[in-house]
Amino acid sequence: MSVRESLKTWHERFAEKRENGGKSADINDPGLSAQIADDAVFHSPVVHTPQVGKPIVMAYLSAAETVLGNDSFRYVREIVDDGANMAMLEFMLELDGIEVNGVDIITWNEDGLIQDFKVMVRPLKAINKVWEEMGKMLEKMKG
Repeated sequence: MSVRESLKTWHERFAEKRENGGKSADINDPGLSAQIADDAVFHSPVVHTPQVGKPIVMAYLSAAETVLGNDSFRYVREIVDDGANMAMLEFMLELDGIEVNGVDIITWNEDGLIQDFKVMVRPLKAINKVWEEMGKMLEKMKG
């Protein structure tokens, strides 16, 4: 599967979930699970160590969809590198009156599954807000 096909699948699932009003975190989301490699790695903008393995990557991405996936969320730019099986997606949103600007850097393996997912967020006020809200959502998902 090409990067562009994998990216299209990523966008289609996100759009479908949004259209169906699915804003609650679901770490068992089969649509997301089907896109994540078992040994995937997630790099958070606020957690020092990489988070390794499908279950933890699913938890972080599910929480992020709930916290960040509000009506103001939009991808504003994409850079695709087919040779490296990766894409950079710049996003914007407003979270409790704070403008959040960030980047998802996604790498897919040869099977078209997400192997590595790195998120960077700016400015500092936005990072602090995302950290606060993600912490709440991850705690809620545990309990």
